[in-house]
Amino acid sequence: MNTPSHDFVTVDMRGLKAALVARAQSERVSVSVLVRGAVARELGLAKGAADHQPTSAVATSSAASVKLSIRMTPEEAEQLAAGARSAGLSRGAYLSGLIANVPVLTSGTNRTDHIATLVASSAELSTLSRNIHHLTSLLREGNVRPALAYRDMLDTLAGDVRRHLTLAASVLADLRPRSRSADASTHPAT
Repeated sequence: MNTPSHDFVTVDMRGLKAALVARAQSERVSVSVLVRGAVARELGLAKGAADHQPTSAVATSSAASVKLSIRMTPEEAEQLAAGARSAGLSRGAYLSGLIANVPVLTSGTNRTDHIATLVASSAELSTLSRNIHHLTSLLREGNVRPALAYRDMLDTLAGDVRRHLTLAASVLADLRPRSRSADASTHPAT
C-alpha cells in the first residue's frame, strides 16, 4: 500500500477546540486542513503550502456535512485540485460550487480576479466618499476656491456610483449558485 508519511503534532487547544471545529465546518474543510493553513501562514509558507482557502463564494448549508469518497483517475483528481486552487476554495467547496452551477466556477473565469475587481471598485467608491467628505468640510468652512477642484468629480459622481453598483451586482451574481429552475426555464429540454 502506498500511504504517504504524515507528520503529527498534538496540541493543547486550551479552550479553542470548539471554535476551531466550528470554523472548519463552516468552511467545509477538515480541522487538519484549517490548522495546516494557519500554521503555514504563521510560518510565512502560506503560498501553496496549505490546501485551504475561505469558501465565501459557495453558500454553506446549516445541515451537517457528509464525507464523500469518489473514485477518479489521477488526471481528474489533479484537475479537481487545480480548479479548487485556482478558485481559492477547498476541493469540497469547489465541487459543491460546480454542482450548484456557480457561474464563476462553471464559466472558466477566475473567481479570484472577479473578487479583486469588486474590491478595486469598492476602493474607488471609498475614495469618492472621502473626497465628498472633504468637499463638505471645505464648503462648511466657506473655502469655496479649494472646493471648486472637486467640481469635475461631482459632475461624474452619479455615473461612477452607477458603474460600481452594476459591477457589484454582476460579480455577486456570478458568485451565487444558479437555481436549477431558472436554468430549466432559460434552456428548455429538447
